[in-house]
Amino acid sequence: MGSRDDEYDYLFKVVLIGDSGVGKSNLLSRFTRNEFNLESKSTIGVEFATRSIQVEGKTVKAQIWDTAGQERYRAITSAYYRGAVGALLVYDIAKHVTYENVERWLRELRDHADQNIVIMLVGNKSDLRHLRAVPTDEAKSYAERNQLSFIETSALDSTNVEAAFTNILTEIYKSVSRRQFGADRPVNINATSNITLSPTNTDAQNKKPCCGSG
Repeated sequence: MGSRDDEYDYLFKVVLIGDSGVGKSNLLSRFTRNEFNLESKSTIGVEFATRSIQVEGKTVKAQIWDTAGQERYRAITSAYYRGAVGALLVYDIAKHVTYENVERWLRELRDHADQNIVIMLVGNKSDLRHLRAVPTDEAKSYAERNQLSFIETSALDSTNVEAAFTNILTEIYKSVSRRQFGADRPVNINATSNITLSPTNTDAQNKKPCCGSG
């Protein structure tokens, strides 16, 4: 018998993108393990973690991928985005340059990811309100213009972290459900079916691709 963590209705691959140092790794660890490390080092290459939540009575397992934001890791781009159905595009509200670079990240995402990918703009480190360099209204307007959802979070004090991931997973679920509606055979969006990288977590090897495509 498999563990309870292996029992799910949907498996969605979600990627975290944005400049190095904006807090992507701490958002990941806060959501999946409720941990925060003030001394966390830059991610080298790629890592991922998982967590399951309930969405409209279904068990949705999120496989959340985190990568280094530095240029020298850009060679992993196509494999990193492959199979992703959601993306959190993260910037630091206290560092305007990380917000300026959102445009480049969004362009890269749309060049490499599936056209139906659900994207959320995330202004992280909202606890640094005394150092704020990016007005909330400015980021919200940018998100609306580019048809992104938007939220501000703090991995440090947990503000809106749960909401950010729950909202994007719910949006993905609804998007997938709409595309499945009326199809002859519903297809599970299984994030492991297209993964070509060797993750640091063995979880990806525990499930066979759902749709017999490989």
